[in-house]
Amino acid sequence: MTETIRAKLREILDDAGKKLDSAGDLDALNSIRVNILGKKGRLTEVLKGMKDVAPEDRPAVGQMVNEARASFEKILEERKNAFEKKALEAKLAHEVIDVTLPANSNAMGHSHPNTIALEEVERIFIGMGYEVVEGPEIEYDEYNFEKLNIPANHPAKDEQDTFYINKEIVLRTQTSPCQAREMEKGKLPIRMLAPGRVFRSDEVDATHSPSFHQIEGLVVDKNITFADLKGTLEQFARELFGPNTKTKFRPHHFPFTEPSAEMDVSCFKCGGKGCRFCKGEGWIEILGCGMVHPHVFEMCGIDPDEYKGFAFGVGLERIALLKYEIDDMRLLYENDIRFLSQF
Repeated sequence: MTETIRAKLREILDDAGKKLDSAGDLDALNSIRVNILGKKGRLTEVLKGMKDVAPEDRPAVGQMVNEARASFEKILEERKNAFEKKALEAKLAHEVIDVTLPANSNAMGHSHPNTIALEEVERIFIGMGYEVVEGPEIEYDEYNFEKLNIPANHPAKDEQDTFYINKEIVLRTQTSPCQAREMEKGKLPIRMLAPGRVFRSDEVDATHSPSFHQIEGLVVDKNITFADLKGTLEQFARELFGPNTKTKFRPHHFPFTEPSAEMDVSCFKCGGKGCRFCKGEGWIEILGCGMVHPHVFEMCGIDPDEYKGFAFGVGLERIALLKYEIDDMRLLYENDIRFLSQF
């Protein structure tokens, strides 16, 4: 009985070896494994026949079956490793990487030119001790006009210039209401910068838009003079446009400041000699400014005899247009990637 089983095991292994040698892929190997070791496999059938073996022969038969199983599994593993190695080599040959080729670069976003200009302005004034504040874009008429010394019959309140929601509420036409709101808080002294979006009923062209941005500045303290205003804005101009930038102040009129002025800077392209950029004048108008009107102080609860102050306002788009030599304001809003990618 023992010799019969030994001969049958040898027959099974020889047949399995031939099938393994002719197997073409991993699926074929798996089929052979199931045929030999599966629940209905040939070696499994031999083990099921152990009940017919004499008790004294069962240990020897069990050992023979285990040795046959180990021999088959060893050959099967060798064939499997050979197929896996061959498959890996084929995959590497197909997916070869040329490390000399340029890598694919990721397209990274960046700040809008308006944002770049605003961050530069904020950096300059924060360095002087200013605080950046914000205010509502939908504003009360009282703050947008009345508290800034603009009475009910003032031309600036004409509906051709202002977007009215109702008689008392408007889309703010300037960021100056932020100044009135800060002064009302009574926390003195004040050194603040108020950037933000404003709205006016303007036709869209190269220099106008119904929605644009302004940057307002305000200083309130004791013993503030026009000299402080000039020194602050001169330093601002030099840091923004270059150390050789010169400034000049021309008398002007604003309802909320007295005296008032407009500030020009020397052309940073030609150094003041005159060129196409400055239209041959050598100077470029940059902002409006002045000493805070005493009546504005009174309406905001500040004693004009004890405190003085100055204010200024500049268009953010104007700074961006000048700094980056852009000749059409509409380019800032059209989202043309060819234009924006230059910054």
